[in-house]
Amino acid sequence: MGEFRLGTPRLALRDWYEADRAPFAAMNADPVVMEFFPKALSATESDALIDVFQAELERTGHCPWAVEELSTGLFIGFVGLHAVPAHLPFAPATEVGWRLARPYWGRGYATEAATAAVQFAFSSLELDSIVSFTAAVNLRSRRVMERLGMSHNEANDFEHPIVARGHPLSHHVLYTLSGEEWPRG
Repeated sequence: MGEFRLGTPRLALRDWYEADRAPFAAMNADPVVMEFFPKALSATESDALIDVFQAELERTGHCPWAVEELSTGLFIGFVGLHAVPAHLPFAPATEVGWRLARPYWGRGYATEAATAAVQFAFSSLELDSIVSFTAAVNLRSRRVMERLGMSHNEANDFEHPIVARGHPLSHHVLYTLSGEEWPRG
């Protein structure tokens, strides 16, 4: 398979490069970036995640892609599509997700890149629907989901099975979007 690249006016969603490993590990070790996850990741765990993403891209044609800021050429995080793990109550499904390094927050990059990923999901992959989920307290990600036009139904909220019950991050919200609802089709 050739190199994957999806562009927006300010960003490139692309394959993962060796040079992405160090900034990805630094981002995943940042306690503020990882506030809504059970723990920060070690460099070894971050490397393993890149390997999973690259394998998914080769197998399916999509993954959480590395995101590059076009004006600087710098790696800023990931945005993309990922198969929902089988242990979640709404699997099988395809998730749109994102994680950006803190210096790139507040610029609209997550919404811009996620819009491109959703468009790819519906136009190139011809998926019927996509989902996104996060800890209920993660208001920044929930706002991105809402800007994408995704719908939230409280009846679909769930307790994340790998987060201890009663933990502040255990309660998760699920947002959905069908190809028919996608306004940019």
